Order: sequence, then structure tokens, then C-alpha cells
Amino acid sequence: MHHFRMRQGWFSVLLLASLLGCTPTTPTATGNTDDTDAMATGATASASPTARALSPSGRPYSEDRAPCADRDLNRQALWGELHVHSSLSMDAWLWDVRNGPDEVFAFAKGEETFLPPLNDAGAPTRPARLERPIDFAALTDHASFQGEVALCTRPGSSRYDSGACKLFRGDVAIAPGPLGKFGAQMSALSDAIDIAREMPSRSEALCGDQSYIECLSSMKTVWEEQQEAAERHYDRSAGCSFTTLHAYEYTATPRLAKIHHNVIFRNANVPASPIAWIDTPDIDDLFEALREQCLDAGIGCDVLTLPHNSNLSNGNMFAITGKDLPLEVQRARASLRRDIERLAEITQIKGDSECRNGFASVIGGTDEFCDYEEWRGPEAEDCGIDGAGFGALLDMGCVSRKDYIRYALLEGFREKARIGVNPFKLGIVGATDTHNANPGDVEEYSYQGWSGSSDATLETRLDPGNSPVNATNTLSSNPGGIAGVWAEENSRDSIFDAMKRRETFGTSGPRITARFFGGWDYPDDLCGDPELVSRGYAGGVSMGGDMPKRLSESQSPKFVVSAMRDIGTPEHPGGLLQRAQIVKGWVGEDGEFHQAVYDVAGGANEATVDLDTCQPRGVGHNNLCEVWTDPDFDPETNAVYYARVLENPSCRWSTIQCLEQPEGSKNASCDDPGIAQTIQERLWTSPIWYEVSSRG
Repeated sequence: MHHFRMRQGWFSVLLLASLLGCTPTTPTATGNTDDTDAMATGATASASPTARALSPSGRPYSEDRAPCADRDLNRQALWGELHVHSSLSMDAWLWDVRNGPDEVFAFAKGEETFLPPLNDAGAPTRPARLERPIDFAALTDHASFQGEVALCTRPGSSRYDSGACKLFRGDVAIAPGPLGKFGAQMSALSDAIDIAREMPSRSEALCGDQSYIECLSSMKTVWEEQQEAAERHYDRSAGCSFTTLHAYEYTATPRLAKIHHNVIFRNANVPASPIAWIDTPDIDDLFEALREQCLDAGIGCDVLTLPHNSNLSNGNMFAITGKDLPLEVQRARASLRRDIERLAEITQIKGDSECRNGFASVIGGTDEFCDYEEWRGPEAEDCGIDGAGFGALLDMGCVSRKDYIRYALLEGFREKARIGVNPFKLGIVGATDTHNANPGDVEEYSYQGWSGSSDATLETRLDPGNSPVNATNTLSSNPGGIAGVWAEENSRDSIFDAMKRRETFGTSGPRITARFFGGWDYPDDLCGDPELVSRGYAGGVSMGGDMPKRLSESQSPKFVVSAMRDIGTPEHPGGLLQRAQIVKGWVGEDGEFHQAVYDVAGGANEATVDLDTCQPRGVGHNNLCEVWTDPDFDPETNAVYYARVLENPSCRWSTIQCLEQPEGSKNASCDDPGIAQTIQERLWTSPIWYEVSSRG
């Protein structure tokens, strides 16, 4: 369909210009006007314009590589994984995952791998392969305890034969604690990780007095090995078949509330070692350390962070701390967070983080599509407007509107009114968070679990009592989502620029695509225009941007939503689209959060799914497109808009696997009315912001 891909030959002009030492004016699509939109940071500023070819931005690449032969200045959809764990993560290793960085990247490119359980020789036995390779991947192993895991699992290390390492490997008898055998083994690496502890600390016995030199040195070595693997698998040729991104996870889990962030780098110019939560427990200190060690270090480093599982943060992920600090300090902290934290993970194996019904402080009625893959039950107490709690990983403590991205976007408006800076200008992606070293493995029909040997069988996945760490329920899990970016080419610089300008989207798994533009005077018949994309860029901003100023006071914002279904594979066709919606949020004069959901294309239909065969029934759409004008626009009120696209109903993975069990021996959960039998797969775009300063 012409709205999504249009070939250009401009890359040859750019290459010739780079060889001649000149810089042509790049006819790249106009787009987001954020003051940090794809800016030349330390990474690009350090590149030599005479030594390197030009990236699609018209600037030199931030590292040596050939320009991609497949380059589209109207941008193409690329699919990737920004959250995956390998055997380098402490929990994955305890679940018998033995595949490391090379296997992660090979799997992403379409090669077969093997998952736990292990055979007598210690090798994984379950075959797995992506039905469709992905375009890019970041390996985000837990920075905390990465050094300890290497010391305890690599024969010949200085600590391999220590009592702590024997306990971690399970070589000695273990007395399970509150988190079961998993927690007991983890206690070998640090103080016990439980709900009573604000945070763990490194073990002096394992790491070597209070300097922890053994563990820190080991962590640095593992980080270097991870980088080497990423470099081996990055296609720097003109073929641009696959892109790797250097990354890790900052795994903040105070009192078992999740405040996790993935840290993603532009290129191979990265700090010497990861910044681990166990060493740097305050999130603002993480941002400051990334500024010092990356952005301002003069090494050509650029970085962004992505929070994930805010749905399990007990109100802590998007909480505002330090309100007693001087105002200029608060503004500086908020500005740094805004500049580094560009995206948020809206869905993954441990549930959905878009929205939740029932908050007393959110006005606008029930959103029927909010209760999608919720991990916390309706009985969880509301934290209140500024309250917080702990224990979400044990399904304990309160739940807050600050646990969900829709309301974090509005919290950003509230904070800007208070201090003049919005720290939560967040784009959207999806991911898996799989701990099986299998990035992008998101199909419902071929789901094999996410936590190694603990959910390796159909029976264990369907058992509501099965819990890898006495804190998670495998039946409540799902295959996770995937990240989409609109980038000119499949290179690090182009993908990273797309993420920085927030021209990204997330899906619950299917490769649905969508364009989302905002402006003031788009023609109502734009959906029939073969130049929709170029006119969308020229007439306004794309997803992730700020609305331009109005040209007249009579104008209301107009948005263009154009979505295309995932066609799937011949063996497993994708679902038809049901509807495209625009979600609007704003903060009222009373300080309450307001939301409205508009069906703008398609709508309710009679589509169903046959639960005996999982065959879809009813009509739907291959594509949806609409130019929509906000009928309730108030030019005096800031507002944020994003698009949500839904498929017709389809079978959840658990329903599919229940059908695979013989009659008479099905797990009791297959007949549990509390377990959803069907789902509606979906896509979310990054938002577009309107601020009163844009009214002209």
C-alpha cells in the first residue's frame, strides 16, 4: 500500500556528496520539531565529516559503515526487540537458559536455537525459530549481579568454588525462603531480596570487601563480551540486513516494586561499564551518570532510556521526587530526564501498561479496551493521586494511575505547570522481556513461555499455581509485544534518530503498521492521496512530535491515522482490523485527569472467533484511514493524542494450548471463566502533543 513505503534514489546522491566532501540539502521528510529531535549529539558531533559517509539525516554517520542501499526518505517500518535476556542475567541462568549474546542475535536473524529444559550434558533441548526475522535487536541483560553470575558459572574463575557460588548454582542443599528456591539461590549473590528490603547490596564475601572489586571487574568483562557479540552481528555493509544496539537493563526493584529501565546506546562508543541499580540506587543518579559517562564524556556516546513494567511499580515509576529541592535543581533534573528518557514500553510478557479503569482521579468513563492483559486484579487498592506502595511483584500493595503511560503523559502536563518542564514526553514501543534469549518471539500460536525450564511445558504454562519466583504466574503471562520504528534505513543512526524523535509505535505482537500525523489544515480527502505520507510530514508533525502553531484562531487540530493489517504468513495469516481510535488526554482546571476515546475509522462489528477451532469469523478491514478533527478542542488546554488500532478478536495463547490437550486431561484453567479466551491484538502510536503555546 502506497502509504507506507516509497523508494528513493537519494542515497546515491548522499554517497557521492560524502566522497566529494560536500553536504547536499537533504530532502528528508519534515517532521517532529522537538528541540532535541534527531539532534547531532556527542555521537554525531565527534564524527569526521571527511572520513565517513552521510547518514539519512545529512550528517556523517556516528561510526564507520556503508550507506544502506535500501533507503527511504519517507521512512519505512522496521521491527525490533528492545528488551531480551540471555544466560548473562541471573534469573535466566537460574531457569536453565544457557544461550548467550551470539545466540540472541542469531535467533533474531532467523536462525534456529534451543531452549530449556537441559539434557544430561547440560544442553538445551527445545527447538525454536522465528517465523519472521526482525530488523534490529538490543540485548538488555540485568546489569545488577552480571559480574557475580559470571564468577559463579564459569569454571576457573576466582570465586567459582566458593560457598556462595555453590549455593547460587544449586550444588548444595537449599532451604527455600519467601521467594522459593529461586530466592534462596539469589541470596548467594547479595542480601536476601524480599519485600522488607529497600534494595539489596553486593556480597563482600563474594565480591571482595567493600570495594567489590572482583564483581565490578567481572561485570566490566561481561559488558565487553556483550559488545563484541553485538559488533559481530551488526551488518555494516550496504545490505543493512540486521542492526544490533548496545544496551543493558537498570533493574531497580525496591521492595519488589518495579522501576526498571533499559539503557540503549546509539553506537559502539559506550561507557566502560554498565550503571547497575545495586551501585546507583536513585533513578536521577542514573540519568546524571549517563550524562557524565556518555553524553558529556567526549567519546561520541549517545543514549536513551526506556521504563518498562510501570504497571508493577506501585505508583513509583512516574512519581515526582525531590520536591523539596531548589526549583532550579528540580528543573534541571526534569530536563535531563526528558532528554534521555524518550520512550516507554507499553506492553510485554508481564502485562499491559497503557491504562486501567477504576481510578477515582481519572474522568471520562470506562475504556472497554483498557483491561488488556492486566497483571494486577481489580481488588488492588488505589494509591491515590500522589500515593505509592510496594510489593507489586508479589501482587501486593496499591496500584496507581502513575503506573500507566496514558496517565504519565498527563502527569507530565501537571509537572510542567508546577516547574515549567515536562519530564514525561514519552514515545511508545512494545517488547517481550523474554528470559529465553529469543527476541521478537511474539506469536500466540507458537508461544513456548518466557522463563526457561520453569514454564517449558504446556502443562506448566497452563497451571495457575506455577510461579517461577513465587511472584509471577505463568498463566497470566503472554508472548509480549514488539517495537516498530519509522526509519529511513536499517542502521544504528537511523533507528536511534527515530527513537529520539519518538517516531515509534508498539504492538501486542502482530506487525500492524500505522502512520499518525497532526496538523491544522490537512485536506479531508488525504486518505485517497498517493502522496499521503509526504503531505503528512509537510503539513504537520508525525507521531512523537509537538503540534505546530496555529495559523488562525478558528482552527482545530486535524489528525491523520492510516493503518495496515499484518498479513502474517501463508500458514498463519494475520487478523483483520476492526477499528482505529484516537485517545485524547488532558488535565482539567480542577487538576483531574481527563480522557476521551474516539472511534475514527472502522468500529464495532460482529466479528468473533470459533473457540473450538480458533478460526476467525466475520468481516474486518485490510487497512483503515481517516482524517479526524477534534470536535471538543479547547485552545486554552494542553492535550495529548495517540492512535490505537485494534484487530478483530482472536484466540489467546492459552486457549490455543488448551485445544492441544486431550479431552479428559485438560488443565482446570481451561474452563476457568476468569481466564480470557480471546484477545484483541493492537497497535499504539507514540503521542502528538498540543500545548497552549502552539495556538499562535
